[in-house]
Amino acid sequence: MRTPANTYRLQLDAEFTLDDAAELVPYLSTLGVDWIYLSPILQATEGSTHGYDVVDPTRVDESRGGRAGLERLAARAHQAGLGLLVDIVPNHVGVAVPRQNPWWWDVLSHGEGSRFAKFFDIDWAAGEGKLLLPVIGDADMPTEPGAPIRGLEVDREAGVLRYYDHEYPLAPGSADDHDLDVRDVHDAQHYELVHWRQGDWSLNYRRFFTVTELAGVRVEDPEVWDAAHAEILSWVRDGLVDGLRIDHVDGLRDPAGYLAKLRERTGVYISVEKILEPGERLPHWPIDGTTGYDALGEYDRVLVDDAGRDDLDEQSAALSHHDVDDWETLVHGAKRFVTDGPLHAEIRRVARDLTGSAEPDARTIDALSEIAACFPVYRTYLPEGVEYLERAARDAADWRSDLGDEIERVADLLRDPDNPGALRFQQTSGMVMAKAVEDRSFYRYSRLTSLNEVGGDPSIFSLSLERFHELQAERQRDWPTTQTALTTHDTKRSEDVRARLDALSEVPELWRDSLEQLLEIAPISNPAFGNLLWQAIIGVWPASRERLYAYAEKAAREAGDVTTWTEIDEGYEQQLRDAIDAAFDHPAARSIVANLVERLRRPGWSNSLSMKTLQLLAPGVPDVYQGTELWQHSLVDPDNRRPVHWVERRAALDAILQGARPQFDDDLDPTGSVKLMLTVAGLRMRRELPSHFTEYTPLTATGSSADHLIAFDRGGVVVLATRLPVDLELGGGWHDTRLELPEGKWVDQFTGDSYRGEVAVAHLLEHLPVAMLVYTDN
Repeated sequence: MRTPANTYRLQLDAEFTLDDAAELVPYLSTLGVDWIYLSPILQATEGSTHGYDVVDPTRVDESRGGRAGLERLAARAHQAGLGLLVDIVPNHVGVAVPRQNPWWWDVLSHGEGSRFAKFFDIDWAAGEGKLLLPVIGDADMPTEPGAPIRGLEVDREAGVLRYYDHEYPLAPGSADDHDLDVRDVHDAQHYELVHWRQGDWSLNYRRFFTVTELAGVRVEDPEVWDAAHAEILSWVRDGLVDGLRIDHVDGLRDPAGYLAKLRERTGVYISVEKILEPGERLPHWPIDGTTGYDALGEYDRVLVDDAGRDDLDEQSAALSHHDVDDWETLVHGAKRFVTDGPLHAEIRRVARDLTGSAEPDARTIDALSEIAACFPVYRTYLPEGVEYLERAARDAADWRSDLGDEIERVADLLRDPDNPGALRFQQTSGMVMAKAVEDRSFYRYSRLTSLNEVGGDPSIFSLSLERFHELQAERQRDWPTTQTALTTHDTKRSEDVRARLDALSEVPELWRDSLEQLLEIAPISNPAFGNLLWQAIIGVWPASRERLYAYAEKAAREAGDVTTWTEIDEGYEQQLRDAIDAAFDHPAARSIVANLVERLRRPGWSNSLSMKTLQLLAPGVPDVYQGTELWQHSLVDPDNRRPVHWVERRAALDAILQGARPQFDDDLDPTGSVKLMLTVAGLRMRRELPSHFTEYTPLTATGSSADHLIAFDRGGVVVLATRLPVDLELGGGWHDTRLELPEGKWVDQFTGDSYRGEVAVAHLLEHLPVAMLVYTDN
């Protein structure tokens, strides 16, 4: 089985196709990339920019280049020695446009009698034999049962029922009688159009999180598995694809069984999108690792100054309008909001499966919701992980002593892996976690927002050098071929934004004083969110108003404590736009922003380069997100999926390869050529010197600034990176700090200088905050 030395993620859509990716092969190969890592390529909803809404898994998306485009890319990549890793989506399919999904269309046409009915996770009994589709708007909902639905019409000639732009098939013979009115025809279908809010309360098909346009697929059924993977298996059989990345593995009924079958049928490298909470271990699945969010959190936290924690705690508490500000309480409240609101239909279905009752007792639902709200990880994989269930039950009883007996009874049922409700709860607990934490609490907790990242726990503020080294050694020992990430299509802030914001931990007083002034200039009625917004502005600056407007709108509505996607507070959102305008137009605000960015520029630069170096050369398979070989300051999607300027990157790479070296002047490399230089060096070493990356040995410096140096030996490559650069500068630099290199001769990959024995760190890091030294026996 071929294993990547590194990967490079490309986002494909109709504007950047498989053929465009093929044109990049020479550039990526020269950059040092080993495998190209593609976003989903199966046929997606027309106009999809991400590809996770697959409507037909039997073919490659035509707008992205089709099967022929994949074959051309594979041929060109393999000819250049590059592998292909492709993102696949086994958990769900897109149903926003039913006609585009032949499986879904057939189910709508024939109901339980459809040959594809078992492909979807539908509770027909809960819909009294019908599939409930939550699409009817407020103004169109009839006030009396059986009354007409406004906007609904029948097109007998086309064989469809239309609700404005939505089209649904008519069941055979259901509209033959021309005397039937529209409501009668609707009521004769195998589906029922219901109010959009019923998606929260009585939806009867499994979906992806709260997205009703993505319907869950039952790949635990062998026939469904085969149908969903026939095209994918052909890629492997025909030698087009070398590895698979599995999206949302926690949504599957039986992840271990699914992955075992996939490994058996393909024999290729497998990476899973699995979010591990701090301290949680990856199950012993037949895979090569995860997509690397756990590593991402480690690289950030070793660069955060623990000394800034108390000041930032006090500031965020003073700004909050909530009674309680600790992370655990915030998350618990957010989870109960989700279980009682947007995902209540899913909780009710778990309760039905768990108890066998069509109408579970309200206390049972409440107890189940409380256990879900206390779950410390995304899910269990019974019997593995039962200790998390036990912990959740204990915590739930502490939160709700009035439900103690019912919580114990429900927990007993959830422990049984033969209970269908216990299996469904495992699929559901991750949905609750994701919606409550990633999509809600992350937008409310504003202490230091670089830590509010997918797979991270913002309450864990920093990592000591000792703990960082322990975690890297564990990764090398247990999962040496797992991917490691810095930026992805799902990160809330790109690596360079987080690197700049990490530096706030070293200057908390400056941030407190600056934020106070900014909130006085442009008041925001929820100043805690103002803290998050101004950090985003500082982190991504300079950026256009339009990008910042879009971010503020999404972030505020996801936070949901003042304005939401369904109940918009226009006055509050105008306050946010006014704050953004102040950054551009108000002289004092503009000056504060400029001063902050200038103060954070050098430490942010240092942190970015250190972070990149750690990811490239520490244990695991480093994944470089498209374009991040140069500076990339971006926020949450769709901002982080903007087109990449490839011409600029090609030109910069050509200059580096022709001997150009960055000039370290006051501009601190505005083009990003330093980052590109170390990215090329890191990727090429990983690809061309695999024998130099078989170990992980921490190296300990001595001297007054030793704690500012992260150093380790990979078995032939010594890595040095700087941490806490503000404090280092205030202390006067490296002074007497020295590092004893492992035995032998070591060559600096940037300067060409060679070293032996004990060396002054000030000399090793004279020009850059990082160094890459390669062992040579010459």
